[in-house]
Amino acid sequence: MSTLFISDLHLQAERPEIVRAFLQFLAQQTQGIDNLYILGDFFEVWLGDDAIQPAHQPILASLKNLSEQLPVYFMHGNRDFLIGEQFCQLTGCQLLNDPTVVDLYGQQVLLMHGDSLCTKDTEYMAFRQQFRHPEMIKKLLAMSIPERIALGQQLRQQSQTAGQQKSLEIMDVTPEEVLQVMADHQVEIMIHGHTHRPKIHDLTRLNGKPGKRIVLGDWDKNGWVLRWQPDGQYQLDSFPINP
Repeated sequence: MSTLFISDLHLQAERPEIVRAFLQFLAQQTQGIDNLYILGDFFEVWLGDDAIQPAHQPILASLKNLSEQLPVYFMHGNRDFLIGEQFCQLTGCQLLNDPTVVDLYGQQVLLMHGDSLCTKDTEYMAFRQQFRHPEMIKKLLAMSIPERIALGQQLRQQSQTAGQQKSLEIMDVTPEEVLQVMADHQVEIMIHGHTHRPKIHDLTRLNGKPGKRIVLGDWDKNGWVLRWQPDGQYQLDSFPINP
């Protein structure tokens, strides 16, 4: 038995090999597990639960099948924060707040998507504050689907252009913010995605005690999964994604 964590699959019709890899992952790597956690950016873009595309159907059906066997938890990312209750009803996923502390076989662990840790990217943080506000989400969902598609394409282009002009340091997490958030939640271990830089980091917490920051990888040429065992051992694994 174990608990699995994934994030940043960026599923989309334009990358069918990633969709196939995810469906194979569910079929082959979730046998006998206790829980599955999806920590955001599961989709490249999600325009709302009323804008489900044909390419989404096998993904939703597979999640529903899995959730009938074990708990599947979902946390919003910056790409799919418009996922709502209808998605949960269709898939059986349980939405988690960002951040959330969970009990993993007796160990308190902080889960996040990770974008809120990138405080040096002030432009993105301002955007995040504006677009994740409940009133803005209502306005977005009140738009027609074609309007949302156009806005999504515009924002995606702006994000890509801005990303090319920013340093890697600015786009990564702020170390001081990591330590403060861990102190605020009184945890030794944090798990997040978003940065696409998979690694297990050793760190010294604000109280002087050791800690860990585990960064999940994005699915591109490889898929990534964190496996957490009941005895407290964990491993960050990757596997090739066939084109």
